[in-house]
Amino acid sequence: MPVQPEFLLLAREAASAAAAVLLTERPFVMAAGASATKSSVSDPVTPADVAAQQVIADIITRTRPGDAILGEEGLDRPGDSGWRWIVDPLDGTVNYLYGRDEWSVSIAVEDPDGALVAGVVVAPALGRTYTAVRGEGSWLDGRRLAVRPATDLAKAVIGTGFSYHAATRAAQAAVLSRLLPLVGDIRRCGSAALDLAGVASGRVDAFYENDLSAWDWAAGALLAAEAGAIVSELSGPPGQSGIIAATPALAGPLGELLREDPQRG
Repeated sequence: MPVQPEFLLLAREAASAAAAVLLTERPFVMAAGASATKSSVSDPVTPADVAAQQVIADIITRTRPGDAILGEEGLDRPGDSGWRWIVDPLDGTVNYLYGRDEWSVSIAVEDPDGALVAGVVVAPALGRTYTAVRGEGSWLDGRRLAVRPATDLAKAVIGTGFSYHAATRAAQAAVLSRLLPLVGDIRRCGSAALDLAGVASGRVDAFYENDLSAWDWAAGALLAAEAGAIVSELSGPPGQSGIIAATPALAGPLGELLREDPQRG
């Protein structure tokens, strides 16, 4: 199904409006702290998350009232058009609260067949806007992106992230301890959307995380795939999803390591 240009334009408009809200509200939110937590005590939500999501939903609904919208902050609006918007209004809330710059607005569009067709990741504090359209490549502020040249696992820089749940973090630590001696280095950004954009732009060779939701990875996965990465599923805890995005040379060996059953010895 062809992707109409207005999908990307609307995603960019909504993401930019949300970014403006987040930048305006940040000093107040940092002073006041989180307003609540979600999945665990280390998973904060702020009034800025909610306000940014509302702005995004309002803009999309005004232009495309028949589309479904799925958003992190309790938004699951049905639609009758077959198209769905997948929204993370603030990916990297902990970074946002701590005065770090690695946080983003992530918006993806899914067609009636369930395929990702357009995506935007805006990093307001970094001044970056990543975009992708299926079949048309990934872009950063007008520059076409491509994954890093081939390298072997021993030299690769791998991005990852960790769950908010202690038991899952312990399991992730076990995987990391097995992986770390075999790779060049590990990076932890704090925003899955930006990590996947990092794969697309060559800032890391690969990214994996296994305790995510669709809004965490949808736009970033399209960015990575359109830049030449191999993107595949990584099984996670019940109700969650995981992803691996890697350069073609690393996708096979990294995937094998991450899917290896530690009980096999």
